[in-house]
Amino acid sequence: MWQVPFYQGLSTMDHFRAVRSCTQASLGDGVITLLAFWSAAAVAHSRQWLLVVTPTPALIYWTVGISITVVMEWLATGPLDRWQYAAAMPRLPVLGTGLLPLLQWILLPGAILVLVRRQLKGAKTG
Repeated sequence: MWQVPFYQGLSTMDHFRAVRSCTQASLGDGVITLLAFWSAAAVAHSRQWLLVVTPTPALIYWTVGISITVVMEWLATGPLDRWQYAAAMPRLPVLGTGLLPLLQWILLPGAILVLVRRQLKGAKTG
C-alpha cells in the first residue's frame, strides 16, 4: 500500500479492487521468492543452502529474483498492459523498469534470508 502513489490509477480505484490488486502483487512476489529460493537450492543441491550461505546460491537467488521482477514489470507495463507507473515512479534508464519494485526485490529477500537463517539455526540449537 505504500507504493500506491507510484502506480497510475491505484489511488482512485475502489477499495476492493485496490486490495485485490495489491494482494495479487503480493502473491506474485511470493512466487518469485519461491522460484528464486528453489533455483538456489538446485544449484546448492540442498534446500538448506541458506544455513551456510555461499556466494553461488546467494547470487543465483538474487539473479533469478531480479530477472523475473524486471521481466514481469516490463510485461505488465508493456505488452500485457496490467498497470502503468505514475510520473512519481523513478525508472531505470533503457529498461524503464520501476525502481521501487526492483529495490523491493533487492532489499526484502536479503532480510528474509537473514531472518529465516536465524530461525533455522535457532531451531537446530534450541
